Amino acid sequence: MRTIGVLTSGGDAPGMNAAIRAVVRTGLNKGLKVMGIQRGYNGIINGEIFEMDSSSVSDIIHRGGTILRTARSEEFRTEEGRKKAYNVLKVFGIEGLVVIGGDGSFTGAMKLANEFGVKVVGIPGTIDNDLAYTDYTIGFDTAVNTVLDAINKLRDTSTSHERVSVVEVMGRHCGDIALYAGLAGGAESIIIPEQPFDFDELCRNIIQSKARGKMHNLIVLAEGVGGAEELARRIEEITGIEARATKLGHIQRGGSPTAFDRILASKMGARAVELLLEGKSKRAVGIKDGKIIDVDIEEALSMKKESDSYMYELSKIISM
Repeated sequence: MRTIGVLTSGGDAPGMNAAIRAVVRTGLNKGLKVMGIQRGYNGIINGEIFEMDSSSVSDIIHRGGTILRTARSEEFRTEEGRKKAYNVLKVFGIEGLVVIGGDGSFTGAMKLANEFGVKVVGIPGTIDNDLAYTDYTIGFDTAVNTVLDAINKLRDTSTSHERVSVVEVMGRHCGDIALYAGLAGGAESIIIPEQPFDFDELCRNIIQSKARGKMHNLIVLAEGVGGAEELARRIEEITGIEARATKLGHIQRGGSPTAFDRILASKMGARAVELLLEGKSKRAVGIKDGKIIDVDIEEALSMKKESDSYMYELSKIISM
């Protein structure tokens, strides 16, 4: 193998740049030509491909987002679009492809491998931490810390006004951001898609904590369960206690990656290149019990993500 490509696809995640940096510099160290592909799979189809050198990735390890940009590609979802992408890869002599993204990005990589024999390796870059084969995805730790910072600030004003604060965070199907940030931030209630939610119990706890002299209540809500505005309205209506909603939105995607995400991304990026040089394909790089691993992409996508029930129960016990 002489030439590899690297792209970022789907939603951006802090740490993607660190992964790109590791792919490029590891590839160059191994004597490979490394091609950067802009705007994900759209970039392959449109030929937005350029050769990268060591200076191409200088001074980016601390930056959020992705220097390669990212996009979702409807054309690539079609067989004709993927055929066009394959032909462009051939024109540029790209024999192996590193794809940094989430489950949709991995699915696209898998189809390139299955339909055209392209050697592909996936790196999990998504703040949701919703891929079951790996303990952590790139960007998750940074997103949790971003939410935690917001929670700390909201607690100050909630205490001053003796109100309920409902914070809505990202996580349509996976509530890990809410769970981790809620536990770290001392939230009184954490509401996630994977665990049952009793509205009456929530209101009862708020009323009882108020009677005990508690000056505020902080609720962290994953977006997959519902909206913060509606929940705050219902809480205020039932309890008579003022409730305010805060939706953090895309602020969770940005920001300088934490040390954990930078190190994780660097390790994963280097390992992806090593796998391609070993002649392997359709592998997804991950981390289990502190060690970098790789599994078959199809197997990775078929695994069902399960919530940490112990952490959820612990959050309920120590929030009383």
